[in-house]
Amino acid sequence: MEAASLHKRVVVTGLGVIASLGHNVADFWASILAGKSGVTKVSLFDAKDYSCQIGAEVRGWDATQHMDAKEVRRNDRYTHYGFCAAKQATADARLDMSQEDPERVGVIIGSGIGGMWTIEVQHKVLLERGPRRVSPFMIPSLISNMCGGLVAIELGARGPNFGVVSACSTATHAIGESLRMIRSGEADVMVCGGAEAAITPLAYAGFCSMKAMSTNNKNPEQASRPFDMNRDGFIMGEGAGILVIESLEHALARGARIYCELAGYSATCDAYHITSPDPEGKGLSLSMSRALADARVTPADIDYINAHGTSTPYNDKYETLAIKHVFGAHANKVLISSTKSMTGHLLGAAGSVEAIISIKAIETGEVPPTINLETPDPDCDLDYVPNVKRRAQVNIVLTDNLGFGGHNASLVFRKL
Repeated sequence: MEAASLHKRVVVTGLGVIASLGHNVADFWASILAGKSGVTKVSLFDAKDYSCQIGAEVRGWDATQHMDAKEVRRNDRYTHYGFCAAKQATADARLDMSQEDPERVGVIIGSGIGGMWTIEVQHKVLLERGPRRVSPFMIPSLISNMCGGLVAIELGARGPNFGVVSACSTATHAIGESLRMIRSGEADVMVCGGAEAAITPLAYAGFCSMKAMSTNNKNPEQASRPFDMNRDGFIMGEGAGILVIESLEHALARGARIYCELAGYSATCDAYHITSPDPEGKGLSLSMSRALADARVTPADIDYINAHGTSTPYNDKYETLAIKHVFGAHANKVLISSTKSMTGHLLGAAGSVEAIISIKAIETGEVPPTINLETPDPDCDLDYVPNVKRRAQVNIVLTDNLGFGGHNASLVFRKL
């Protein structure tokens, strides 16, 4: 690989999202700027015996309106979300595969948990009706790489294709590794991001047993409150965020509309604990610093940070510490928000949904708020854009994510 290829410029040309706050980018972004919460009582199963009974579900959406009914039956909800968000993104990018070399179009879509609903439903079938009644589609439906496989089949894309699984950093890694594929010359175009549908009985039971989720069941819309003194855990969300990225020269050659440049990426590990982030923020600090270096920008160049901001006691405190380590005096000037206060935590899809928010902030010059920030935590003392959006000049954005296992990932987006 020639050294020059490591800095081939890569741009974003397509966006697609399905989430609790909207089933397309326009509706989703309007809800984000309005400071709406997508959190309600869980309706997908009876949660009355759970310590957490609330979540950010995708409601009023019918997958059969967007994909073949047979494929809907054969695939898990996480795949429905990712496949349909990918269709949005490729349509938005006006990607015409008849004009592309299919061997140079790739797909990397990840899921932190994969087909959890399929596992639970088919396990019940096994127990109640025996092994012969388990669906022959169970395995392809539940595996975490299947969404990317189906998207590639739909497009006829024969370029780089694999799944990423790194808990809550999954989608950020998927986008970052796609960036590297284009820089290395292995692809011209990549469809990338994450999808998740883990609002299920077993997943909730597991997270509730960890005491990781909020128990503020009486006030769903106020339960996710990153950086607030009274935060008590995360709220699970579901959905998908998908990006189309391509080399700048390829985008210009086909006359594509360009949102912004994807300028930097880094992946690191805390090597500290399976669930708790490093209390000194070392791994996240390194990830942020390396992403900035990869983008060839300085901390003072960053206008906005879309934080991981899970609304858990440890994450928000240690993430704030990491920002201070990396940004120094500029930490008090940069605008920061956690949009999980509105979307809930989409686990393996969080990073791509938040990347879309970061891109829209650059496009519109509007910084989304951190809602429910009413009682500031003394350990979280930066400008988190509390409760109301803010107009600002947004040229360069950093977004970061952390995942169980100590996985950290950061992206830098820049206005062209």
